[in-house]
Amino acid sequence: MVNGMYHQIREAWKKPDSAILRKRMVEWRKSEAQVKVEKPLRLDKARALGYKAKKGFVIIRIRLKRGGHRKERPIKGRRGKRMHTRKNLMMSYQWIAEQRVQKRYPNLEILNSYLIGKDGIYAFYEVICVDPQRPEIKNDKTINWISNPKNKKRAFRGLTSSAKKSRGLRNKSPTTKSRPSKKAGKKLNPPSGKRYILHR
Repeated sequence: MVNGMYHQIREAWKKPDSAILRKRMVEWRKSEAQVKVEKPLRLDKARALGYKAKKGFVIIRIRLKRGGHRKERPIKGRRGKRMHTRKNLMMSYQWIAEQRVQKRYPNLEILNSYLIGKDGIYAFYEVICVDPQRPEIKNDKTINWISNPKNKKRAFRGLTSSAKKSRGLRNKSPTTKSRPSKKAGKKLNPPSGKRYILHR
């Protein structure tokens, strides 16, 4: 059985050439944090996540600094139970990258993203963006759902694939407790009464 082009690309990315990838990351470090690229580097992954080579689709490569997900160890004395460090993984690096691209390009909507490389300091992602106002997008039955106003700011609302995985919503079942929306618990609803009036 002869495998296709996308299968060969996928197999090549399982063990990429370290010399070529290191040379690319050296160039990526010198460039800006967010760069618009013409074509996706991982074509098989981009196509699997919904990318199409047509007007309205934009690929943004983003450089994200790693670290900061672990609480620092206390300097002062504590009892042994309080001296350990804990990971603070409220959001994954991929979700943070999507939010930064969404903030930089407010006229685009985030479709998906994928990892293209990482070193000891940075992680590099390619984010697939869609322009919902383009007629090519509105006339495409497979992607015109993103033009619906209900799908605005998907990255900020935790509706992308990586965001749902970070929120623990990837595998839902009746036996596991699924998390609520991102805004749950953050709405200020103070009790009524004179003593609870907020001073402005």
